Amino acid sequence: MFVDDVDAAHRAAARAGAEIVHPLTDEPWGVRRFFYRDASGRVVNVGMHR
Repeated sequence: MFVDDVDAAHRAAARAGAEIVHPLTDEPWGVRRFFYRDASGRVVNVGMHR
């Protein structure tokens, strides 16, 4: 899932108690992203283009 503000999405996920399974990372190809586990156990990729 791509969002307009990945930092705000990360803060919201952390505040909601989501399990962050991969930290907020700047990828060398121009994507900033993190992964969390949703309530059904799926890993969700949240990112944005820099």
